[in-house]
Amino acid sequence: MAELMDLEVNAKQVERVTERIGQERCDQRDAGVQDYVSLPLTKRKDKPDGVTAPEVAVVGVDGGRLQIRDDSWLSQDEAVASAAKAEKTEEEEALPPDDTHRGKYWREDKIGVLMTMTSEEKETDPCPEIPAAFVDPTRILKLARELKTKKSANVEQSKQEAVGTTEMPEEVTQVLCEEGQKVKWRPPEVKDKHLTATRQPWPVFGPMVATLAWTLGFFLAARKAFIGDGSENNWALWRRSFSSFTPILDIIHAISYVYAAATADWPFAEGWPCYVRWVTWLWGGEVEKVIAELAQRQAELGPPQEGDGDTHPRMVVETALRYLQNHKDKMRYPEYRRLGLPITSSYVESAVKQFNQRVKGTEKFWTEEGAEALLQLRADCLSTANPLPAFWQARQDKASGQANYSQAA
Repeated sequence: MAELMDLEVNAKQVERVTERIGQERCDQRDAGVQDYVSLPLTKRKDKPDGVTAPEVAVVGVDGGRLQIRDDSWLSQDEAVASAAKAEKTEEEEALPPDDTHRGKYWREDKIGVLMTMTSEEKETDPCPEIPAAFVDPTRILKLARELKTKKSANVEQSKQEAVGTTEMPEEVTQVLCEEGQKVKWRPPEVKDKHLTATRQPWPVFGPMVATLAWTLGFFLAARKAFIGDGSENNWALWRRSFSSFTPILDIIHAISYVYAAATADWPFAEGWPCYVRWVTWLWGGEVEKVIAELAQRQAELGPPQEGDGDTHPRMVVETALRYLQNHKDKMRYPEYRRLGLPITSSYVESAVKQFNQRVKGTEKFWTEEGAEALLQLRADCLSTANPLPAFWQARQDKASGQANYSQAA
């Protein structure tokens, strides 16, 4: 404001206004959710009057990270110092093991991305051959490193790399588009995107996403998909609210697990041909073949033993095998490509990164109220159809007592 409007405003005043307006938007959102969940089931799977269902509707969800300060009256230095001494809270006890080491204040925010897309439905798989980028050693090494999910035994630094949530490399969508052009295959393109975000628990977050999907007519779309990584939170939300959507496991995460297992306890010269064989099957939807060879590999190494770390070959292979077995019904990639559906969750991963740019940082601490308000406003600003102008107009009309009248024809 000082730079663009030559207007000096106290930072604390901006914070208070932001939290107040964000809370108003949260109240509107929560009221809409209550109205939605009170509808009969048949109505909840329909659409509002006057809304046209899109041809292709895609929903993706994931979690980000931000720091919540329980003792909001403490200074930042005092908060950081007290974190080292404080006992774990109930929420922290419930966090996955890979989250608890990040400190008392790191918490998860939930991000939902709802997209309308443009694509063509084909009679056959438009890209049956795996793109060359996914069998290029230099590019796969980079992807595996950036995803921070590889657990091969020859990568000792993997534990040190995980500082935040897993973020999809921006290169992924570019790779798919570039390789698709070579074989005359065009991955689906985003037409509009709508976002929602919260600090509330996953069972509360689900109805928020479903309410937004209902207002957009997503449940009556001709083709609809729900895409995500292997997190159980994602698929529990899918089962509760989007079971009529085609479930799709992000192929990039699947590739990273396959690569890690193929290179575990093997020199690169032996592991790479195994990876190429497995990833080719994966791309072609023949995940059962990969599972069979992984099971054989696990039998050779034996089950994980007590004391095996995350990077031990036995643990790497067992983790990859369990991952593919749990999600094999969501890995029919040739069918998804034929239907013109996305096969990567890079869209929602990118959205998480955009939220993180605003709320995540080692020096950024939020109260629960402030975080919820800011997450809602951030979702508004990142949505294609920014709802804030209509909100401001409605707020002004309500505050001034004005009534809108349509002019007679």
